[in-house]
Amino acid sequence: MSRRDPLGLLGDRRPSFWTGILAGAVGVALTTLIVFPLKEIAPVAALVVVYLIAVLIVSIGWGVVLGSLTALAGALAFNFFHIPPTGRFTIAEAENWVALAVFFVVAVVASSLAEAARRRTQEADQRRREADLAAELARLLLRGEDLRTVLPAAAQRLAQALSVPSAAIELRPVEGDERRVAFPLREGTRQIGTLLLPSDLPETSLRRAQERVVPQLEALLAAAQERDELLGDVVETRALRRSDIIKTALLRSVSHDLRTPITAIVTAAEPLASERVDDEDRRELARGIQVEARRLSKLIENLLDLSRLEADAAEPRPESCSIEEVLEASIDDLALPGETFNVSIQGDLPPVRADSAQLERAFANLLENAARHSGGHPVSLRARAVGQRVVVRVVDRGPGIPSAQRARVFEPFYRSGTERSGHRGSGLGLAIARGFVEANGGTIAVESLPGQGTTFVVEFPTAPVPASVG
Repeated sequence: MSRRDPLGLLGDRRPSFWTGILAGAVGVALTTLIVFPLKEIAPVAALVVVYLIAVLIVSIGWGVVLGSLTALAGALAFNFFHIPPTGRFTIAEAENWVALAVFFVVAVVASSLAEAARRRTQEADQRRREADLAAELARLLLRGEDLRTVLPAAAQRLAQALSVPSAAIELRPVEGDERRVAFPLREGTRQIGTLLLPSDLPETSLRRAQERVVPQLEALLAAAQERDELLGDVVETRALRRSDIIKTALLRSVSHDLRTPITAIVTAAEPLASERVDDEDRRELARGIQVEARRLSKLIENLLDLSRLEADAAEPRPESCSIEEVLEASIDDLALPGETFNVSIQGDLPPVRADSAQLERAFANLLENAARHSGGHPVSLRARAVGQRVVVRVVDRGPGIPSAQRARVFEPFYRSGTERSGHRGSGLGLAIARGFVEANGGTIAVESLPGQGTTFVVEFPTAPVPASVG
């Protein structure tokens, strides 16, 4: 096989015709010299078969035509140098005529058989190499990655197999031009792609590529596209299932969590219209309405935040901000008693680049969650710089989170057993906290042991220090 086509996919090329002529001449000359000493131990007429060696070698390498010419040259050389009278193209005895005739017939038949064997061997080798190429393309196209991302690698492997400078596989109809030949790739009557090869290849090579490569590529490309469609259906089904779960949880949460403050507001508002309610009771009822109204407002804000996060619509507006100021604003938003939080913030804490409003919402939810589960004990809030990151730890002294529930605490609407047993929460706070933290390039994790409290660890990379001017 030629270096131009090592896989045997584009052509059936042999060494040049003149190289075969030279090989035949050299083979006949060497055989003629070998026969001289052999005449001392064997009859001359029997030695003509020695020339079959040169005939078979030339037939295997260059085909039956040159093999037959080598046989004829061998017969003439044997006649001229070894059959009496030597030095002339004459034959005195009839048995020598018979020997030469039988030799020539046997040589032609042997050449034909050698040519057939060579073709069968070459065909088997081509099939094996084509199978190797098909297996390699199948591994690239069907291994589960997005089809568009693996097409360049598949085209490069195809170009290597075909020994061409370049090849391209497109998932759309492409017209050929003076530089490229376009082979449509079809599934039935539908065109699913195009194979592009250089136009300077020989016609036989292009035809072989169309007959051998294109059908395999069509089958693999169709299978890869069908796999992508099935994977897309699976992903869509999972998304729809998750959406249904969220909708169901939302309806359950909203139906309960909205009804509770509304009922309390309505219940407290009715006596206010009565003249029998004194001023002290009226103030108490008003305070109850304010508390429930704030709770209702908080729930609506959380639902809106979650909706934006789920829809990837909560795009942050990053700027250099102080974590200390963000934490102070979060505590102020909660309007809880001053002794609720034990705050320890490192001095000269480096700034972070984030959306301060979103961070405020995230930490407000974290702090509210910790205060709710701390069992009346102060919540520890610590912020430190660790390397190139700012680390904030929110630590409560509550009952802790069982390991089986730890992986789910950030899921929307998930409520732990302690919440279901008495604590009032919507199950949205931690999901919103994680969403805003991660949207701003941070990470959030939970550490907890049952009976030993819970720690939420939030980390942000510090903002780059601007280069000094002048």
